[in-house]
Amino acid sequence: MYLAINVLGLIVFLAIGFIFSKDRKHINWKAIAIMVVLNLILAWFLTSSAAGRAGVKAAADGFTWIVDISAKGTVFALGDWYNTKNLNFICSSLMPILMIVPMFDILTYFGILPWIIKWIGRGLSFLTGQAKFESFFAVEMMFLGNTEVLAISGMQLRKMSKERNLSIAMMSMSCVTASILGSYIQMMPGQFILTAVPINIVNALICTSLLNPVHITPEEDTIEKVGNTDDGKKEPFFSYLGDSILGAGRLILIIIANVIAFVALAGLIDAILGLFWKQLSLESILGVVMFPFSWLMGLNPHDAWILSQNMGLKLVTNEFVVMGEVTKVIGQYPAHLKAVFTVFMTSFANFSTLGMVMGAFKGLVGQEDNDYIAKNFAYMLLSGVLVSLLSAAFVGLFVW
Repeated sequence: MYLAINVLGLIVFLAIGFIFSKDRKHINWKAIAIMVVLNLILAWFLTSSAAGRAGVKAAADGFTWIVDISAKGTVFALGDWYNTKNLNFICSSLMPILMIVPMFDILTYFGILPWIIKWIGRGLSFLTGQAKFESFFAVEMMFLGNTEVLAISGMQLRKMSKERNLSIAMMSMSCVTASILGSYIQMMPGQFILTAVPINIVNALICTSLLNPVHITPEEDTIEKVGNTDDGKKEPFFSYLGDSILGAGRLILIIIANVIAFVALAGLIDAILGLFWKQLSLESILGVVMFPFSWLMGLNPHDAWILSQNMGLKLVTNEFVVMGEVTKVIGQYPAHLKAVFTVFMTSFANFSTLGMVMGAFKGLVGQEDNDYIAKNFAYMLLSGVLVSLLSAAFVGLFVW
């Protein structure tokens, strides 16, 4: 019965995309069907086939190995503060970013990462029939991050229509950066974290194709190379590396500030709500709102309530807040709940990301495009949530 509910949920989530579409007549159903089949194959392969599970386990072990190596720098700098028996959130999840971000930037500097992105993007565009830049952008976000890819895509964005730029803004709500996966894996089941990443990419294309179908002529279907600069000069390596390390440090401070502020604000809201009724809390209110969507994942009412409360909490705070709260108990969850829970949390879709993406566009495109994107902020948020729901539903089909 729960499998049938999970299938129904997948259909409902796709139907929501159709219902709220800006142009239902021009939805490319052939492309949608291809991408749905592709995600079904991906979800099955990564969760149910021996080769897929082995590949995901190897990748998760690889990230764990990298995180363990990064601990050497943390131990050197912090000494006795780094207690391996009782690691806090900053040491276990955030300090590895100081090595992982520069590592990915080094791969970018020498052209290795752009080469990988180029071929994956071409393959995705060929398979799905989507525009080249949209396909490349989806892959670039996985490796480089949403605001970072937006920053290096300014020339491309300024050449595109406001409708296409809205699609890019919507896709930016759905990404996860590869350099931060090591942090996620320290808190949540690594196999489902890594399974979510490629499925999120395809679902981002599905959701934009449903919610905001845009006709693109062959003349408009062009792409700028990753990392292009206006003068074509390459920054000296150690200057580039220094900027990368400083950027990683800033990222850690931003995450710490966000987590502290959001947890504290959520606690304040809970305290205020508790003045009216002790049982009332932010999680319970959001849990009620998200419960139908959670139940459609094929969960029993008890497990659906657990997921729905955390789904709502993630939207108003961020994924780090939720992961930090459940990291000690998620191992005890049933397999299906563990899978859909982890996959849903593996994205940046929340209100703070909405502000970051809109802010990034401010300095990249004209006022008309910015106004259009700002007016459609609800579509950005809907796209981000819908991608997470679809990804969790796809993976849930094969994990019981």
